[in-house]
Amino acid sequence: MANMAQAVRMALHYAETNYDLKDVFGQDVGAPLGGVFTATQGVKTAWNSTLDERGIIGMAMGIAMTGDRCVAEIQFADYIFNTIDLLKIAGNTLWCSNGNFPLPMTVMTPVGAGIRGSVYHSHSFDAWASRLAGWKVVMPSNPLDAYGLLLSCILDPNPCMFLKPKALMRVRGEELIPGEPADEKELKAMIDAPIGDRSKWKPKWPKLEEYLVPFGKGKITRSGDQITVVSYGRHLLLCNDVADLLKTEGYSAEVIDLRSIYPYDWQMIKTSIQKTGRVLFVNEDTEVTNFGEHLAYRATTELFFELMAPPRVLAGKAVPGIGLYPSLEDASVPQKHEIETLIRSICAEVP
Repeated sequence: MANMAQAVRMALHYAETNYDLKDVFGQDVGAPLGGVFTATQGVKTAWNSTLDERGIIGMAMGIAMTGDRCVAEIQFADYIFNTIDLLKIAGNTLWCSNGNFPLPMTVMTPVGAGIRGSVYHSHSFDAWASRLAGWKVVMPSNPLDAYGLLLSCILDPNPCMFLKPKALMRVRGEELIPGEPADEKELKAMIDAPIGDRSKWKPKWPKLEEYLVPFGKGKITRSGDQITVVSYGRHLLLCNDVADLLKTEGYSAEVIDLRSIYPYDWQMIKTSIQKTGRVLFVNEDTEVTNFGEHLAYRATTELFFELMAPPRVLAGKAVPGIGLYPSLEDASVPQKHEIETLIRSICAEVP
């Protein structure tokens, strides 16, 4: 099974071969490195930009305004904040131009903690991204969804943001990407560059097939009827693990992988809450003005009389940054034991 970095790489290859994707660029995105997580390794349209985040976003906007598809990478989401004004302009260009200038651009950036990256390599960006009107924002939790969501982003005629969880880039999936070989060693030999001299290396791509994950469609990863747990990215996997653990004790948690942060699958969330009467939203962005707070607010206002307990949000702590030492990182973003404790507490509440 492919890991997420390989899935991204294969999606980019499929798009440059079938969707007329002409430019994949960013810091160290081209040869020989192929991106800091090797997610652009072997992609023929990949090239190295200068170390200039505003230049990268500005270039993507210019390319997209000509009608060409492009994927621009910001090496870590921690360095995307100085481009906020440009991201806002990219999001409102179609609206401001009365529909005359679509922008078929995808911004790809690794997000979140989990790699002991300390202050400058551990930021989340999902809450900020959800406030960028005119953008579609996705975050996969597994390689197959990464492949399908990235292809959907590249095909879309307007700005899309593909948030890659840093901690999941080397995690293998449980489902094959259409066209990939079943033997992970065979895949590695085909598309992973060797260590050392890569000057003559070329990938041997498998015969990949189109697979699209539509925007705004979540996925139920665990079925249950006692509490709804909504997450995305790497914390979706933690929620799955906790649901499996608690199931052995008689708890029944329904876990929803949102996949698409905006637009999001409110109907799936709503239907699940109507069934369970309880809901917990989990992500690792900071707790103040967290995207989960919006979902909790909507759950409260629209489903108030169907709730058996107040909606809860478990998010990262409101601290300026995440420390390098493991205990500091673990104390800053939600851990399994916190998810488990909160689920037990919510389920114990009686209306």
